Amino acid sequence: HPCLAFFMFVPASLVGLLLPRIIWGLSEQSHFWGAFGLYSLVTLAYMLAGLSGGFLTFFISMSLLLGRFISSISRKQLGQQSPKSLFGYVIPMIPCLLYCLYYGGFLIQFLIEKMGMMGSLPKPYGHFVPDIIVGAMVGLVVGWCFGPLAPIVSCWLAKASILHGFLQITVVAMAVSSQVFPYSTGAPKRVVLQHTFVTDASNIVESNYGFSVVDANSLEFVFNNAPEAAKWLKDNSELSLKEKYRSDRSTWVALYPVPFLFSGSLKFPAQTEEIRKHHQHFPQLVVQKTSSNNWNRRVHLQLSLG
Repeated sequence: HPCLAFFMFVPASLVGLLLPRIIWGLSEQSHFWGAFGLYSLVTLAYMLAGLSGGFLTFFISMSLLLGRFISSISRKQLGQQSPKSLFGYVIPMIPCLLYCLYYGGFLIQFLIEKMGMMGSLPKPYGHFVPDIIVGAMVGLVVGWCFGPLAPIVSCWLAKASILHGFLQITVVAMAVSSQVFPYSTGAPKRVVLQHTFVTDASNIVESNYGFSVVDANSLEFVFNNAPEAAKWLKDNSELSLKEKYRSDRSTWVALYPVPFLFSGSLKFPAQTEEIRKHHQHFPQLVVQKTSSNNWNRRVHLQLSLG
C-alpha cells in the first residue's frame, strides 16, 4: 500500500524542514538565503561531478530568485503582510513545483515497487532497510516540493502544536501500517513456482516443486495466509518447512539473476507420471569428444531437445 508511505514519511519530512525556524529562530530572509544556498551547493556538486541531475535544483534556485524578486516588489507597494505579496512569491514557482511533484511522485512510485522486492537481505534487515531507503527518498522529494515554500510559509506552520500534529500523524500511520495486510490485488505477493525434472537420458532421476518469494515476507507467511496453497501441497507431497526441504540457489539458474532477490526457497517432491503423458524423450546433452592442443582444450557437445 504505497499511500501508507506518504502518511508515514511526509509529515516527518515537513517537521524536519520546519525545525530550523523554531530551533534557531531564523528570520524569513535568513531562511530564504539558507534554502537558496543549499540548492545552489547541490547544483554545484552535480556540475563538478559531471552528472546531469543538477538541472532540478538549478530550476528550484532560479525559481527562488524570481519569486523573491517579484515578492520584494509587491511588498514595497502593498505592504509586508499583504496576501498579494505571498502570491507574488508563489506564482513564479508554480511551474517548478508542478514539475518537482510529477518527477518526485514518479520516482517514489518506482522506488517503492522495487523496494518491495528486497528479499535477498537476511532477517530482520529485509523488513526495515527498504523502509529507510523509501523514507530517505520521500524526504528528498518533500525537500524539492516544499523546500522552496518553506521560507515564507514557515512563519505560519513553524509552531509547536502543528509539529506535534505532524508527528502524531506519523505515529498513527506507523501503527496502522503494522496491522494492515501488506498486499492488494494491484500489488500482490510475488511468489515463484517451478516444476523441476532432473533427467538422465530418458529416465527421470528427480522431480520436485520449487517455491520461492522475492520480498521480505517468507514462505511461512505465504502458507499461513494462503491455506489453499498449503492444502494443494499436502495433497501432492509432504508439506514441511524443515531444513532438508530447503533448495539450493543453483536450482533457479534459469531465472538468473532474479534468484539473488530470493529470501529463501523450498522444494517438495512431485509426481513424475504426469510428464510421461506429454514427453517420451527429454533434452539431453552429450560430450562427443574432447581434444587438446598445447594449452587449448576443445570440447564438442551434442544437444538433443527431445
